[in-house]
Amino acid sequence: MAIFVISSALALAMFHLYTAFFGLPEAYKFRSTHYAMMMVLAFFFYPVKRSSWKDRLNWFFLIDLLCIVLSLAIEIYILWDLDAYILRRGVPLKTDIVVGTIGILLLLEATRRCVGWVMFMIVLFFLFQSIIADKLFWIFYGAPSSWTSIIDYIFMRTEGIFGIPVMVMASYIILFFIFGSILLRSGAGKFFLEVSLALTGHRTGGPAKAAVCASAMLGTMTGSAVGNVVTTGSFTIPLMKGSGYPGQFSGAVEATASSGGQIMPPIMGAAAFIIAEFLLISYLEVAIAAAIPATLYFFSVFMMIHFEAHKIGLKALPKEELPRLMSVLKQRGQLLIPILTIIYFLISGYTVMMAAFWGICTVFLVTFWNRNTRMDPVEFLSALEDGIVTAIPIAVACAAAGIIIGSVFISGVGMRLTDMLIQFAGDNLGIALLLTMLASFILGMGITTTADYIILAALVVPALIKLGATPMGAHLFAFYFSSISGITPPVALVSFAAAGLARSSPMRTGVTAFRIGIAAFIVPYMFIYGPELLLIGSLWGIILAVITSIIGVICLAAGVQGWLIRKSNPLERMLLIAASILLIKPGIFTDLPGLCFFAFVIFSQKKMAYIKFFDQLLNFVKDPFKRIAFSFVKPITAFAPSNAASTGRKDHANELQPDMPLPSFFESTPKRCMKFWPILIVPLAVLFYFSSIKMNITQYNLFLVLLWCLSFAVTMTFFSLRKYFQQ
Repeated sequence: MAIFVISSALALAMFHLYTAFFGLPEAYKFRSTHYAMMMVLAFFFYPVKRSSWKDRLNWFFLIDLLCIVLSLAIEIYILWDLDAYILRRGVPLKTDIVVGTIGILLLLEATRRCVGWVMFMIVLFFLFQSIIADKLFWIFYGAPSSWTSIIDYIFMRTEGIFGIPVMVMASYIILFFIFGSILLRSGAGKFFLEVSLALTGHRTGGPAKAAVCASAMLGTMTGSAVGNVVTTGSFTIPLMKGSGYPGQFSGAVEATASSGGQIMPPIMGAAAFIIAEFLLISYLEVAIAAAIPATLYFFSVFMMIHFEAHKIGLKALPKEELPRLMSVLKQRGQLLIPILTIIYFLISGYTVMMAAFWGICTVFLVTFWNRNTRMDPVEFLSALEDGIVTAIPIAVACAAAGIIIGSVFISGVGMRLTDMLIQFAGDNLGIALLLTMLASFILGMGITTTADYIILAALVVPALIKLGATPMGAHLFAFYFSSISGITPPVALVSFAAAGLARSSPMRTGVTAFRIGIAAFIVPYMFIYGPELLLIGSLWGIILAVITSIIGVICLAAGVQGWLIRKSNPLERMLLIAASILLIKPGIFTDLPGLCFFAFVIFSQKKMAYIKFFDQLLNFVKDPFKRIAFSFVKPITAFAPSNAASTGRKDHANELQPDMPLPSFFESTPKRCMKFWPILIVPLAVLFYFSSIKMNITQYNLFLVLLWCLSFAVTMTFFSLRKYFQQ
């Protein structure tokens, strides 16, 4: 069974790499293939009555097997005569109704397993609401829909299950999951941490600041909150605890910083790609608009940690115990090339799919730069497998969100909810924004960021736009709070993952993460009321908005922590918080009082403190860049320690935990497989052959079967090699 599972994951990875380079098939054909394979893997990797698919089989496995067989049978039914199936839209046959009903039930079960009961209940509610709308009340009252029309719209068309969320997942997001998986296996987590330690480790609260920097840099590559926690947290949390931070604070810092990875360009979270499709713009425009808010998020977390470190008196790490920047860049600096490749392709006007494909190719090639990052065939195949497996919950959530979107459209509840929200807010944008934030936090307790955003985009974002928010600002507002809902108690999934690594109380870690991230909560309000932060407006307006936003974030962080230059008294804390609120909305009538409050607190804390404060802030900003510039000017040999010095020097980087282990099936294969790269030429040649022909539906089905057989053959080959070398 293990070989079948791994073969299926590898086949799906190769399918997406193939379509990324050679072009997408017809929409329904492509999306249904992706969906069916993800459903098969979902029932394998999330079994009934077993904690893992590796556990011993029991009688409940028959349920999993039945779900897998039905998922494959539905895909075969669709692709058997796809043209006839598409022509039956609007007048489905009884068999179409039966197949669609089974398909929806299977998706509900997969949602329950992979995403959770909350998402399952939400999908079920909207599905039944469209059927019995005439028996409900309030905004849920309306004309009922027949089950036939629901199956026709939600299952047989590309507006429901196979709508925008699944299209974006199959076209873009899955490729970035593969990209991130290969990158992590090359040692990127350790590389970014060492760079962060070299830049910030010598400052007050250095380990925590390094965690923020490392999560920001890794977030640009992966766009995953939990992935960031698991990767960088395995290094940074022990380092913070060893430097004197409590376990709950160490976990909270990592959780808060990792949550920002989803909003950090150029590779943002999955929902960012859906924003581009909803707004009918390029993903590059979304990434550019999100750049300043994402930077402000990490700056706010950075300042919270800075004030916390001063408040509890934590010292910096000795410079002699830190990695040397040039040495780190010399060893693994090539890992920056893939992200530059993606940026280049996006700026040059290529599609996101093509940019992701060449990013994957580049990260694969640069791993051969030196032996520290070099991958053998087994590690490469493991990375493909890991990328697919990691994407399963997101893929299922996107498909389930398609049911919600289709049901909302059929019943018309979306329009009624928008009108109700506008009336309840009294045409006040601020109240509507507050309600949206609370709704995001409530939804985020039980569903993923992507599902959280899609629900808000379908139900709430139109109301924000009607009340005066820019379309980009409204969508990013929902996405921003959906991303940080993972650190909001009582159910803070990202914080709970960090608490496991920190061996601290999950709830205390979640509360601490919420406190650390609270300064970031004002950033979305800032770009709603000041669209200049989304690079909308004049250059002078953008510069002024950035400056006042930075000061506002500093004020809120200082007010929450009770520390600016020294410990703040209650009056000073109130003035700082008031200043941060006033600086949310741009304009002289709000900015001037806010700046006056800020200046008053500075003068009240210490004589001539404003000079020292801004001098420290200036050094804080320019010192890392000065060190980088100096490092390139000064000969590299001056930075490389002698053999005698290096043997006697304690190096924190060498004490860090190793990179993430190989997953599941391939984890024990020896390095001697490095010489077996030519084996992969066979499936590559087959893929190129099929790219040269225009496939009809029969050839396409044959192609899918052959692709799985090739994956099975490759898996069996390396399985045999592993057995041989182990003997």
